[in-house]
Amino acid sequence: MEYKTISVAVKGRAATITLNRPERLNAIVGAMPGEIRHAVETLDNDSGVHAIVVEGAGKGFCGGYDLKHYAEREGEITGNQEMPWDPTIDFRFMWKNTDDFMSLWRSNTPTIAKVHGAAVAGGSDIALCCDFLIMADDARIGYPPARVWGVPTPSMWVYRLGLQKAKHMMMTGKLMTGTEALADGLALDAVAEAQLGARVDQLLHEIVAVPKNQLMMTKMVVNQAYENMGLKHTQMLATFFDGVSRHTPEGIWFRERAQEVGMKQAVSERDSGAPIAEGASKPIPRTD
Repeated sequence: MEYKTISVAVKGRAATITLNRPERLNAIVGAMPGEIRHAVETLDNDSGVHAIVVEGAGKGFCGGYDLKHYAEREGEITGNQEMPWDPTIDFRFMWKNTDDFMSLWRSNTPTIAKVHGAAVAGGSDIALCCDFLIMADDARIGYPPARVWGVPTPSMWVYRLGLQKAKHMMMTGKLMTGTEALADGLALDAVAEAQLGARVDQLLHEIVAVPKNQLMMTKMVVNQAYENMGLKHTQMLATFFDGVSRHTPEGIWFRERAQEVGMKQAVSERDSGAPIAEGASKPIPRTD
C-alpha cells in the first residue's frame, strides 16, 4: 500500500509508524485512520517485528482531526450534517475510525506511543490506544473538544486514569503535561524531549528480546480484563455521543464560529474558560 499520511520503517525487531503531515501538525484526515490500521496489521503479521512505535513528524505527535477541513469548510461535511441530521451516519463514520485506531490495541505486537509536542483530541485517541505511552516531559495530552464539539470515542481515559481523574479530563478538556501524565499513571515515563528517543529505545530493548508468542499471550490476558469491563460498549456510547456533540446548539455555534473567524480563533474562544450559554449563538463574556 502506498501511504499518503504516514510512513513506515523497520529496523531489526522494531517498526516505526510515523504520522506524516507535519505541515498540519499531523492532523487526522480521511485516509489516516485506515492507513494506520493497514500498517499495524501488516507489521503484526511480520514474524520479525516484536514491537511497533507510533510517533509524529515535525513539531508534535498529532493535533487531532484537521479542523480546517472538518470545521471551517462551508456546507455539509463528513461528521457534520445539515439539519435534520441522521445520527447513524455519524456513528458509522466515527465507529470506523475508532475501530481503525483500536488496531493498535488489538495488535498482538506491543505498541508504543512516542509523544513530543502535543497529542490532543483525536491525537490523544491514537496515543492512548497504544500499550505504552512515553512522553516528553513538556509534551501535552488531552481532549479539548470535550468542552464543545466532541467526545473521545475510544474512551481510553476511563480505563487508563480511573473514575475521578477521567471525569475531570473529559469534563474540562484539560491538557496535562508529560510530567503530570507520569504522576497520574497515564504515561509509563516522561523525559526531556532530547532524551525521548533513547528512552523509547530502552523500552524496545526490554521488549524485543521476548519471543513474539509470549508477548502476544501476555497482551491478550491484560486486554481481556479490560474488555470484560465493557470497553466495546463504552466506545459505542461515546461514538454515538460524539456525533450528537457536533449537532447540539453549542456544537453548531462552534462550527459557525470557525467559518466566521477561522479555526484558531474559534478554538481559542472555546477553550478560553468563558462559559457558553445553552443554545446560545456566542460565548457569554466572563465577568470575573
